[in-house]
Amino acid sequence: MTDLPPLVLIAGPEQLLAERAAASTIDMLLAGDPGAEVVRIDAATYESGELQLHASPSLFGGTKVLLVRDLDEAREDLVSDVVTVVSGGLDGGTLIVQHKGGVRGKKALDALKKAGARVIDAPALKSDRDKSAFVTNEFRRQGRSVAPDAVRALLEAVGKDLRELASACQQLIDDTTGTVTAEYVERYHGGKVDATGFRVADAAVGGNAPEALRLLRHALASGVDPVPIVAVLASQLRQVARVATAGRGSSAALAKELGMAPWQVDRARRDAQGWDGDRLGRAIQAVAAADFDVKGGGRDPVYAVERAILTIAGERQG
Repeated sequence: MTDLPPLVLIAGPEQLLAERAAASTIDMLLAGDPGAEVVRIDAATYESGELQLHASPSLFGGTKVLLVRDLDEAREDLVSDVVTVVSGGLDGGTLIVQHKGGVRGKKALDALKKAGARVIDAPALKSDRDKSAFVTNEFRRQGRSVAPDAVRALLEAVGKDLRELASACQQLIDDTTGTVTAEYVERYHGGKVDATGFRVADAAVGGNAPEALRLLRHALASGVDPVPIVAVLASQLRQVARVATAGRGSSAALAKELGMAPWQVDRARRDAQGWDGDRLGRAIQAVAAADFDVKGGGRDPVYAVERAILTIAGERQG
C-alpha cells in the first residue's frame, strides 16, 4: 500500500518532468500492489466512454491505475468523462491526469482539485539558474557530482532542451567515474562547445579580439545564426553590469538575489575585472546596434557581429 490519494494531477508544460512524475507515481503504486493493471489513455485517440469502462471494477478483482495523457488537448467527451469518474470516485483504483497548461479541460482540473487530488508541478525551466540546478540534480540523484564549469559547458554544448540535457548527463554518468569535470564535457562535446556564442562572448568580453573572431567564424561555419550570438554577447555584458553593481556577498547569495546561477556570478565577477562603467556602457550600446542590424536593420549580419566584437574587445582593452 502507498499513501498516494486516488487522484493525481500532473500540471505543467515541461514534458520530461511530467513523464518522470507519472512514471514514479506508477512505480510507487505497483510497489504497493504488483498486480495492479496500468491503463494509458491518450487524448488524441480517445473514444467516448472509454474512461468509465476502464474505471469500472473488474470481474476478476484487482486494482487499476489509469493514466490520462494530454488532457489539455482533449475533446469535450474526455473532459466530461474525467469529471464523471472524479465525481463518482474510483473503487480501489487511481486516476493520474497530465495537463500541460491552458484553459482547455478546465472543468476536469477544477473537479480534480476540488476532490483533493495530489498536484505535482512540471513547470517550464527557462532560466539558466533553473537549467543549472536541473543538470546538477541529474548527477546528484545517481550519486555523482559535477563541477560548476562542467555544468556551464554542458548547457553551452547541448543547449537548453531538458530531454537532450538529461541524455547528455546520462551519457557522462555511464561513461565516466568520479566528479564530472569540464574536461569530460570537452571530450564528448568539444566541437559543439567551440561552436557556441558563449565562447565568442568569453573571448570578446575578455578583450581577446583575434580569438573571438576565430570562434565566431567557426560558429558561423557550424551553422550558428548571428542572432543568438549577439544575444549571448548582450546577456554576458548585462550580467557583468549587474554583478559589478550588486556589492559583495557569496556567489550563492548573489545568484539568488539576481536570478542567476552561482557559476554565472563567478564568471561575471571575473569578467568585470578591467571594465569601468563608461566602457561597459559603450560596449552594451555596440551590442544593441548589432542586435538591430542582425534582425533585419542592417545589410550584413556577419559584419554587424564582427564590428560589435571588435568594439567590445577594444573597450575592454581601454
